[in-house]
Amino acid sequence: MEATDRRAAARRWAEAIPLLPAAARQRAVIAARIDELRADTLDGAPSNAAQATSKRPAPRWLAALGAVGLVLWKLKFVLVFLLSKGKLLLLGLTKWKTALSMLVFLAAYWAAFGWKFALGFVLSIYVHEMGHVAELRRRGYPASAPMFIPGLGAYVRLHRAPKDDVEDARIGLAGPWWGLGAALVCLVVYLATDGPLFAALARSGAWINLFNLIPIWQLDGGRAFRALTRRDRAIATGAALALWFFTGETMLLLVALGGTFRCFVGPFGTGDRQGLAAYLVLLVTLGALAMLPVPGIAID
Repeated sequence: MEATDRRAAARRWAEAIPLLPAAARQRAVIAARIDELRADTLDGAPSNAAQATSKRPAPRWLAALGAVGLVLWKLKFVLVFLLSKGKLLLLGLTKWKTALSMLVFLAAYWAAFGWKFALGFVLSIYVHEMGHVAELRRRGYPASAPMFIPGLGAYVRLHRAPKDDVEDARIGLAGPWWGLGAALVCLVVYLATDGPLFAALARSGAWINLFNLIPIWQLDGGRAFRALTRRDRAIATGAALALWFFTGETMLLLVALGGTFRCFVGPFGTGDRQGLAAYLVLLVTLGALAMLPVPGIAID
């Protein structure tokens, strides 16, 4: 190999070595190769890579803390949102009917999945429903606290119908937005602790909110579709179908099937670009979270 080629090879290896962890065995091997190439070209200076390898690596907990800090920074808007709504979230729990129905719901899932997962799952659904309550209150509508039905989910009773389909879509999609926030919080805790419980909660939370986006009946997706034109419904349906094709997530296929049905069955709305954009963002983010690998460890 010519000297110029050896110098070029040494330079490329030197540019690549910072990408490897300090304690990696491959880093030491590459450092030795860099020194060999430089020695062959009479560049007798010792390699910086070899010196870096000899340094004591940073503690693993410090690297993990940095990764968690980066995730928290990227998702800070979710945490700030949930913390700012803490008072409203606690308010629903003070209603005895809501608390009692939650306990019955919790008992049903406790028997199947253990109390830890059951509690987290119930709270995820509660946050979703309180999203509807928050949006209703913001728009000046009275609304009941959530009521839970084991095996079916939960609902919020409206005391007055929304003024139009667009407003109804906003109220409907507020639930999945808050549910997405709860799932992202579980994801952050999972990344910080490697706890399989929180991975399971993030994935199941994404799954249940995707279910609510199926555009049929009184589901949140059905309410969102009422304001959409036929063309907008086709766009949302195509997006769900494309996401299903790339992910294989069955719930996305159900969303696409429901959307296909609504593309041919009216009445159609006059258009809601903001609602369509929100629906698409929810599809993508919840679809990605629904693919989160869950370590096969008991969580009860």
